Amino acid sequence: MENLQTIKQRFGIIGNDMHLNRALEKAIRVAPTDISVLVTGESGVGKESIPKIIHQLSHRKHAKYIAINCGAIPEGTIDSELFGHEKGSFTGATQTRSGYFEVADGGTIFLDEVGELPLTTQVRLLRVLENGEFIKVGSSKVQKTNVRIVAASNINMIEAIQKGKFREDLYYRLSTVEIHLPALRERKDDIHLLFRKFASDFAQKYNMPTIRLEPDALAVLTNYPWKGNIRQLRNITEQISVIEQNRSISAEMLKSYLPNHTTTNFPALITSESSHSDFANEREILYKVLFDMRNDINDLKKLTLDLMENGSNTTTKENTQQLIQKIYGDNTNENENLVEIISPKKTETYQPAPTHFNEVYQDAETVDEALSLQEKELEMIKKALERNNNKRKLAAKELGISERTLYRKIKQYDL
Repeated sequence: MENLQTIKQRFGIIGNDMHLNRALEKAIRVAPTDISVLVTGESGVGKESIPKIIHQLSHRKHAKYIAINCGAIPEGTIDSELFGHEKGSFTGATQTRSGYFEVADGGTIFLDEVGELPLTTQVRLLRVLENGEFIKVGSSKVQKTNVRIVAASNINMIEAIQKGKFREDLYYRLSTVEIHLPALRERKDDIHLLFRKFASDFAQKYNMPTIRLEPDALAVLTNYPWKGNIRQLRNITEQISVIEQNRSISAEMLKSYLPNHTTTNFPALITSESSHSDFANEREILYKVLFDMRNDINDLKKLTLDLMENGSNTTTKENTQQLIQKIYGDNTNENENLVEIISPKKTETYQPAPTHFNEVYQDAETVDEALSLQEKELEMIKKALERNNNKRKLAAKELGISERTLYRKIKQYDL
């Protein structure tokens, strides 16, 4: 078995971080077996190196090695890509095609971004892992395959299982051995080593002197979070190598190439707590509107009773005017018309009923007057619509109410 340093040199792996070394040691130990392996870690940490190491150190090294990016294949064709299809099985299937699991028989398949697989494909993959069997799309014939599967994902698989996006049984079949690669910001001592390696490679590639960092720039490089990990560090190094004429890089010069990590262009994560909070706020607003409407109705009932008992005196008319303005909006001539309609003309002296009579029939009189008010309102709305050829905007303006309120009234009265 090859030692760790030999493996690093052979596969171009730079770094001495203990977590990186532990991941490589696990890959070396499981390589001679046929155990399924799941490689985890953030995007850009170099997960694609682990399946290459496992394949090259296994007894399958002379057979095919196929790397598949599951997230890059459309959902409608991924089953055909992985398992093949029969001629005529779907539109465009003009001939029989062998899938990756048939082509790589005896070798190794690397499923990158395995968390992006559709659930139906996950069921097919689980069958391959359990008994090495698969069926082509459009076929009923069961075929056998002998492949080693190494999968990788940069998402939290446990969360994906809880959300119903990944099968739990498939996860445990894939992760017989799980190898986690640390993020670059967790390997601070390796950052400068990687930078120097990339700088040397690009200097040779573009036939120019190698760039070097000044001490203050080295501090900036080491403390930067590197959200894109090794891939981002490599791209930044290439940019500086090509663009800068001065091969000694200062801190200010380096900062001009580093995106501001305190801000991000990604959408904000909406947590369940914040969504519940927003819903609660909207519910409180709705309740407040309903309570205000109930209070308005109660005020209207009181004014109606007052008009019945006291007639059309000045104080009552003023109260009616204020209530109408509150319900229908700003003061208009139409509001004054509504006041005149609602306030009855006192043509004769009104004799209040005996106290005990009012107490017994007060609710009944209130309902009758409320219904009468609704009928008058309905009549005014109908006439306004007729005069304006059913144009809500003009009718609302004539009534002195908003178009939205008029629309609500139309729906209420089923006009």
